[in-house]
Amino acid sequence: MAKKEKRTKKIKKKLLHKYRLVVLNEDTFEERFSFKLNRLNVFVFSVISALILITGTTILIAFTPLREYIPGYSSTKLKKRATRLTYKADSLQQELTVNNQYLASIRKVLTGDVKTVHFNKDSIINAASIDASEVDLSASKEDSLLREKVSREDKYNPLLGATAIDYVLFAPVKGTISQEYKPNEKHYAVDVVTVKDAPVKAIADGTVIFAEWTAETGYVMILKHRNDLLSVYKHNASLTKEQGELVKAGEVIGTVGSTGELTTGPHLHFELWRQGYPINPTNFIDFE
Repeated sequence: MAKKEKRTKKIKKKLLHKYRLVVLNEDTFEERFSFKLNRLNVFVFSVISALILITGTTILIAFTPLREYIPGYSSTKLKKRATRLTYKADSLQQELTVNNQYLASIRKVLTGDVKTVHFNKDSIINAASIDASEVDLSASKEDSLLREKVSREDKYNPLLGATAIDYVLFAPVKGTISQEYKPNEKHYAVDVVTVKDAPVKAIADGTVIFAEWTAETGYVMILKHRNDLLSVYKHNASLTKEQGELVKAGEVIGTVGSTGELTTGPHLHFELWRQGYPINPTNFIDFE
């Protein structure tokens, strides 16, 4: 016990033993300044300085842009730019998907690739055999409001039936129909015979989405109109509009010709499409 106390006093004496740190002029040995120190003060000062240095460094790294200069840390600006580019890439991917679907429908218009819809007769018969008394056919409030809204919109829709044509379509050319619209024979157009180089006019306001040469049908132009309506003009001698241009109803977009491999003389091969399905042009346009 006495040895332990003696050792403790010795350590305490070493820690508290005072020293004097003197700074002298090397040439004149003049004392510039001095400090009274002991080992305990030096230890405490060193620990506090180290803690301040560590805390200051942590704050600089965590809350200031200086961390960008430390290897391994990415720039905040770079992160924001990467996030913005990620969102932009996702938007472009969605837009590309929509454009691919749109181009697929345009390809169907050019090739006339229309598949027949087949119905399951047995399912129709089974559905008709259901006892109507077991089904609640009363319209809900939401259903009634929706029906009223749809009826107001469809009242002025020209393509729902021949009795509701309020959509005025101009005749692209005037002439004699040499081949009528025959979907059973995959002829989804009318061929209108007229004089060579006669002006071909737009049937309604729209945008040129295709204006190119094709081997089978010569100079072809496709216009997109409102209500998802497409008009197609084939075998033209020349085109006066380019892709992306806006046209007005009745504006000249080309001239009648006999271009392409599938032509037998000067005429206009005219098609109407809506939402990827062909429509008989004679239901809405008088060519004669």
